[in-house]
Amino acid sequence: MKFVDRIDEAARLKDALAGEKSSLVVLYGRRRLGKSTLVKRVLSDKDVYFLADRSECQHQRVLLAKMIAQVFPDFDKLSYPDWESMLLALNYRTDKRFTLCLDEFPYLVEQAPELPSVLQKLVDEKQLKYNLVLCGSSQNMMYGLSLDSTAPLYGRADEIMRLAPIRLPYIQEALRLDAMDAIEEYAVWGGVPRYWELRENRDSLHDALWHHILSVNGALYEEPVKLFQDDVKDMVKTSTIMSYVGVGANRLSEIAARCNEPATNLSRPLQKLVELGFLEKDVPFGVDEKNAKKSLYKIADPFMAFYYRFVVPNRSFIELGRRLPIEQALHAQWTGYVGMQWEKLCRDAVTGNLVHGVLYGKAKRWWGVVRNGKKEPEQVEFDVMAESLDKKCLLVGECKWTTRENGKQLTAELLRKANLLPFAKNYAIVPVLFLKNAPEEDAGNALLPENVLELMRQMDNKVE
Repeated sequence: MKFVDRIDEAARLKDALAGEKSSLVVLYGRRRLGKSTLVKRVLSDKDVYFLADRSECQHQRVLLAKMIAQVFPDFDKLSYPDWESMLLALNYRTDKRFTLCLDEFPYLVEQAPELPSVLQKLVDEKQLKYNLVLCGSSQNMMYGLSLDSTAPLYGRADEIMRLAPIRLPYIQEALRLDAMDAIEEYAVWGGVPRYWELRENRDSLHDALWHHILSVNGALYEEPVKLFQDDVKDMVKTSTIMSYVGVGANRLSEIAARCNEPATNLSRPLQKLVELGFLEKDVPFGVDEKNAKKSLYKIADPFMAFYYRFVVPNRSFIELGRRLPIEQALHAQWTGYVGMQWEKLCRDAVTGNLVHGVLYGKAKRWWGVVRNGKKEPEQVEFDVMAESLDKKCLLVGECKWTTRENGKQLTAELLRKANLLPFAKNYAIVPVLFLKNAPEEDAGNALLPENVLELMRQMDNKVE
């Protein structure tokens, strides 16, 4: 598969390694995001790349010495009793600066807790003549090693990079898709390049789902467990929370009731899942994010959302090889599921972007009860709402992932609902329709998949 995106990350990494003095770079992020691929594309054949495992310290040093010997012959002829002696020995092999990358660094620290302190000493005393890149998938440990004020390496890194999932436009480029297919594929695989590689090897999305996810032998059938292993201690509670959120328990009270636990017991694990990027906390536009009364928890990652929507509830059928019930679930729920992901992508496209020449801030949902004169209170919801940075305009949007819509009717309804909002009276209301297909009776305000992709390219002009 073609290597896409990561242009900014690669440039920052190259700059850090090309400085006049040796650098310490920390690179981390969840599994499958392409950290190792990024590093290896930047390193040259004069650099040393080492992928750690969970074996004991002396064996790790033996393996590393063999990798170093590929660049510096006979380095593995000696035995190194500790990490400090080994790292210092590298100083005497060349006068030219090179880079040593220790990938899956947390595995080394598990076996040698003193290693961060050893690196702190070498960095502080400016003894190293080479660059060090520390890379890892355990977000907790990598964050703690470099950003926790009590950690030995705190304040020592010249560059700290947290790799995020790749944005929507790049899946279109990588898998050579049209705009509509790009949305549907992204709704399953998200921005994870390893999943894109697996998808590329199958004939269709349907084929890839059954081969990689909806099969006991699928490469991604147990994927969440592998992701949680790096950062979560209580796997049972984590999986339970994700399962309930995945099927629609979005309020803290609902999650607590299903878990049969007090809500106070769940605040910390929920916050941890938010920090790790598996969950997101959704509050209405204009409401303080600390307001717990209206907040909803949603699965943040598309792949995880798909997994907990379709795999977990159907695990017994999958284990028994019963395809028909799962096919029926996919058929019945697919449009609604993609529609949910479409909403998030539309909000992402509007956030911090120019839409019809107006620059908007963060786009969010809005929901609540409004009063319509003497009529009964009405429950109102907007899929997209964003304020222009000059505070003159309020964009209100409706998202539909269905076959055909009446543009004029949807627009009229958007304006009707917006006029019920007391806070909207201070703005010029801008109604926008985000639609799968061109509408009937077009009101001239519809954005289709190709338009949303273009908006994302507009704010991220790195796509080549």
